[in-house]
Amino acid sequence: MSDLDAFIAGLPKAELHVHHVGSASPRIVSELAARHPDSAVPTDPEALADYFTFRDFAHFIEVYLSVVDLIRDSEDVRLLTYEVARDMARQNIRYAELTITPFSSTSRGIPDAAFVEAIEDARKAAESELGVVLRWCFDIPGEAGLAAAEETARIACDLQPEGLVSFGLGGPEIGVPRPQFKPYFDRAIAAGLRSVPHAGETTGPGTIWDALTALRAERIGHGTSATQDPALLAHLAEHRIPLEVCPTSNIATRAVRTLDEHPIKEMVDAGVLVTINSDDPPMFGTDLNTEYGVAARLLELDRTGLADLAKNAVTASFMDASAKARLTAEIDTYTAGWRG
Repeated sequence: MSDLDAFIAGLPKAELHVHHVGSASPRIVSELAARHPDSAVPTDPEALADYFTFRDFAHFIEVYLSVVDLIRDSEDVRLLTYEVARDMARQNIRYAELTITPFSSTSRGIPDAAFVEAIEDARKAAESELGVVLRWCFDIPGEAGLAAAEETARIACDLQPEGLVSFGLGGPEIGVPRPQFKPYFDRAIAAGLRSVPHAGETTGPGTIWDALTALRAERIGHGTSATQDPALLAHLAEHRIPLEVCPTSNIATRAVRTLDEHPIKEMVDAGVLVTINSDDPPMFGTDLNTEYGVAARLLELDRTGLADLAKNAVTASFMDASAKARLTAEIDTYTAGWRG
């Protein structure tokens, strides 16, 4: 481990773009697959590496949904959620806004109240036992259409779990226009939730504009194509609308061809507030520490630059002011005291 890698490993961090089911480790996925032998998902952790090799974004969604299908009861939900937090604790992630897709579970027969109870129970245990603060972004699976949007908005607004802070939109972008989801985002925003849709990952900057205008996005998930539109970059920078950048994910899903071609440096050079995230880490063979290492190379960052990147996530998060101040101070203290 290099000095910089060691620094990253101990750096207190927040993560803003990481998916619930997509964070299931090979150990947990294989355990769930063994519990549900009718699934096509391999039970052998080594075979999972091949299974998680994606031809394109559509194939990624297909594989992702096959793992979603392993979450069949509230016990599965609670196990997954707590184990995700355990993996985060190992990386010194202090705070995470975990993207959760309730519709994927409720449509498979898990009662909405039981689902919410399971994630909330895991959240409270993770904070008291692991020191990881979890908050939720309930997102619409765009490929499932308006029925899924209605169900997601209903669960978010009617049940309002304590950890819920935001409302999102995931899944494929091609053939799934953002504006059709406006009524559901309007309802969520009226209920006090923040708007954080995915946009511009596998489509052009027009999708990001739609997310900003129709869905009133406060952060953009991915936003990879923003650099194709200088006016959009300037708008994001001027209005301090953060991008949740996930470099390895973009390569794995073929949204970007190679890491050296990733537009992250153009985003930063334009003054956009960039945060670094892992998206679906075990599926992409990565974790947040690895993504910070990737960012360090692409942006030519030293320890101070990495600490600033960690503070970007704190700034862009939906923590309250006092929690932001505490985590920022922890990052500064760690960096100042680093001896290698």
